[in-house]
Amino acid sequence: QVQLVESGGGLVQAGGSLRLSCAASGSIFSINRMGWYRQGLGKQRELVARITGSSTTNYADSVKGRFTISRDNAKNTVYLQMNSLKPEDTAVYYCNAYIHERVAGNWDDYWGQGTQVTVSS
Repeated sequence: QVQLVESGGGLVQAGGSLRLSCAASGSIFSINRMGWYRQGLGKQRELVARITGSSTTNYADSVKGRFTISRDNAKNTVYLQMNSLKPEDTAVYYCNAYIHERVAGNWDDYWGQGTQVTVSS
C-alpha cells in the first residue's frame, strides 16, 4: 500500500508565498517522477510542475519564474515553493508520483488527497 500525504495549503493574500509538501510512504521500492497538479473550480486538472528522478524539472507557463519544485529522495518527499501568488492560482493542488511498489512489483501513478490553496486579491 502506498500513500501520498500533502500539507501546506491555506489562505494567502496576492503576492504572498506558500510551500506545499507531499510525502510518499508505504511499500515503496523506488520513485521516478513526482509532480504537482491543480484543479480550479469548474476547470480541468492541469499540470503545475514536474520533477524527474534525475531532478529535471518542467513547469506550466503560468507559473514559470514564480514556483519552484524540488524533491528530497531520502524522505520520498516533493515540495512546491509558490511565490508571488495570484488569485488565479486558487485551486486544489494534488501531488502525483510514479512509484515502483515493492510487494506487487508494479509501476503505477499515485495521487494525494489534495490541499486547498486560496489566494485573495
